[in-house]
Amino acid sequence: MKITKELIEKIEKEAKTYFVNASGCHDWSHVDRVKKLALRIGKQEKADLQIIEIAALLHDIGRKEEMKTKGLFCHAEAGAKTARKLLKKYSLTTDQVENIVHCIEAHRYRNAHIPNTIEAKILYDADKLDSIGAIGVARDFLFAGNAGSNCLYTGNEKRLAKEKKDYSYTKEDSALLEYEIKLKHVKDKIVTKTGKKIAKQRHEYMKKFFERFWKEVKGEL
Repeated sequence: MKITKELIEKIEKEAKTYFVNASGCHDWSHVDRVKKLALRIGKQEKADLQIIEIAALLHDIGRKEEMKTKGLFCHAEAGAKTARKLLKKYSLTTDQVENIVHCIEAHRYRNAHIPNTIEAKILYDADKLDSIGAIGVARDFLFAGNAGSNCLYTGNEKRLAKEKKDYSYTKEDSALLEYEIKLKHVKDKIVTKTGKKIAKQRHEYMKKFFERFWKEVKGEL
């Protein structure tokens, strides 16, 4: 069926209720950025923009609860289940619902679900791209603070990144460590042609920021 603007607005209004008092790292501004970027990529990749928009609006509806439990469940899997129930009240076809649910389930960096549709690949890329570049740097420091880090840096980040075997966080885990463990590798995870171009630009900006960061720490700049 044809997905109307009015239907998307209703879904967006309902989606926003899951982000009241959400963490700044994964609040509604994150959803809005991911939506805009996913639509930009979707136009270039000739994907179904309505499916992409709905999936983007709903992709993190399980995130707030996941953060409350400190990661005891996967927000992508939980969000996909919630989305399936939520979408039943709207006049969507089975194929449309399944594609949206798959997009949500497969958007996460750290789970076993692989994005198989072009729409799922685009949402996956847009979500990852929001973690790098200028926005990514800002979110990185905000995330470290929310995770309980009590330091700007330790100077041991490169060594710790090689030794760390899981994604649990301690008070010594800085934004610099998150960059060494995850963010510097995000560009290699992007799957669409358009996403790769955007990732290259964002990665270079982020890389230069952290290179300058350490030079300033050493008093070289």
